[in-house]
Amino acid sequence: MQRLGWGGHFGGLAARLDGAFGADGAFAHDRLRFVDFVDDVEELLEEVARRERGDEEAADGFEEYVLRHYAG
Repeated sequence: MQRLGWGGHFGGLAARLDGAFGADGAFAHDRLRFVDFVDDVEELLEEVARRERGDEEAADGFEEYVLRHYAG
């Protein structure tokens, strides 16, 4: 993200997603529900869209897409 010039948008990303993945990189279902994780990521994307485009609507559909394709 830093190389794309977006690093400033994600300063607190690691802290906000802390605990979502285990040491092996797998999603930690025992610590966080996947739907809650996806909702948090959508909120982060809406923040970026608001800053970059002045409109959070650019991130609409993310949560629905991810849940439809990956939540089973």
